Amino acid sequence: MTGRSYEVRTFGCQMNVHDSERLAGLLESAGYVPAASGAEPDVVVFNTCAVRENADNRLYGNLGQLVPVKKGHPGMQIAVGGCLAQKDRATILRRAPWVDVVFGTHNLHRLPVLLERARHNATAQLEIAEALEVFPSTLPTRRASHHAAWVSISVGCDNTCTFCIVPSLRGVERDRRPGDVLAEVEALVAEGVLEITLLGQNVNSYGRSLGDPGAFAKLLRACGAVEGLERVRFTSPHPRDFTDDVIEAMATTPNVCHQLHMPLQSGSDAVLRRMRRSYRRDRYLGIISRVRAAMPDAAITTDIIVGFPGETEADFSDTLDVVREARFSGAFTFQYSPRPGTPAATMDEQVDRATVTERYARLVALQDEISWAHNRALVERRVELVVAEGEGRKDDATGRLSGRARDGRLVHFRAAELATGPLDEHPRAIAAGDIRPGDVVETVVTRGAPHHLTADGPVLAWRRTRAGDAWEQSNQATTPTAANRPGVSLGMPARRPDPTSPQPPDAAPVDACRVGVPAAGPR
Repeated sequence: MTGRSYEVRTFGCQMNVHDSERLAGLLESAGYVPAASGAEPDVVVFNTCAVRENADNRLYGNLGQLVPVKKGHPGMQIAVGGCLAQKDRATILRRAPWVDVVFGTHNLHRLPVLLERARHNATAQLEIAEALEVFPSTLPTRRASHHAAWVSISVGCDNTCTFCIVPSLRGVERDRRPGDVLAEVEALVAEGVLEITLLGQNVNSYGRSLGDPGAFAKLLRACGAVEGLERVRFTSPHPRDFTDDVIEAMATTPNVCHQLHMPLQSGSDAVLRRMRRSYRRDRYLGIISRVRAAMPDAAITTDIIVGFPGETEADFSDTLDVVREARFSGAFTFQYSPRPGTPAATMDEQVDRATVTERYARLVALQDEISWAHNRALVERRVELVVAEGEGRKDDATGRLSGRARDGRLVHFRAAELATGPLDEHPRAIAAGDIRPGDVVETVVTRGAPHHLTADGPVLAWRRTRAGDAWEQSNQATTPTAANRPGVSLGMPARRPDPTSPQPPDAAPVDACRVGVPAAGPR
């Protein structure tokens, strides 16, 4: 088995992305190696999402494409894990009998053993645990970024939103002890990580199982005391549990970014009741108002579902009104799709697809207009960026690099000239490759688009970091192109699906109930 190559393919939210880092770490600890770019791996692992309507179609389509590959690759193994595996179980082996291993959300740590058992016994292995066996954060990890990292503070969810299947697949909420979380953060910073995102299905309820309802605000403040940690983000909160002590911690802890992703889902109180969301529009807008009073520069993003069962034109108008009042910097917008096993799937008054599509287009147009206005207002603003890898899909063609501002906005910038160099005070040219992912630069915004900013002037300052050193050491053989660099998205919505086309399960952000980030719906 030593030296067998692997590839992990992730569908879904940030929670799935973080789980995939654990799966990669487990495999490498067991002697596997990452597959070379373009090579056929010996083991393909699918980490699946179950939130979107087309999640199963996407999985089985990918599995079908591997049938001829596996026939021509003796000894190749295919494993399926994650939320869809937890939900469908034996159905996967029935529909795709060429799969070797099926495992769930609660037993990630069993993957290497199951692969070896399937090879030894020459028969498929199905193992689904009903409760969490090992907290994922205790497992080995192969992180996708040198400068940014997810840090899980809890798993599972205690909410009962009628559109969401996540609680039944991820289980009840379980919190890590603050000391364990901080120990992981400190270890990451010691490795050169500059930025962490605290991750949970509902970060605001963190500490409830530990008997300390104020634990999350305390955790944010404690992260502020970690020397060398430059940025702290978190996702996702739930409006029901969002308290003023968290706002105060965000406003007064210097390394906590003034960025908030606060799922709305609907601006109609009637729809929120049917969704079983335990807040109403006035409470939601009150939170937004208090956040902006404490942090006028805060970038606030959200999730919104269009076409929930029973949504009337008046309900949808209420949503548009909240969007106009809240003036979100960005939004992940979703067309409702029924998920078997959720109460909403069997509700009366399902909204027809044409109506949903038309409303969705109106919402996207409104939010684009607001986002664009926000970004145009930032022209001529000086911004500090942590240089990212893989977030600027056109960087190679445009000669730009990309980075994230403190508020999470994506900025594409040029690095042809340095106004103030690290060793002198005179402008000079920057050689290709001088500025590395993980380094910190300062520049001035020259253009605002709806979903990103551009800075085409000179770099005003540039600071080499240990994260950049780590990236350079791991990339000395070759410099990956923008198309194949790994990436960890810790910022604001950078794209949105076309309302007329199917939305992939990995196109969303991480939302508490959504189960994840790029995955679907909503928290």
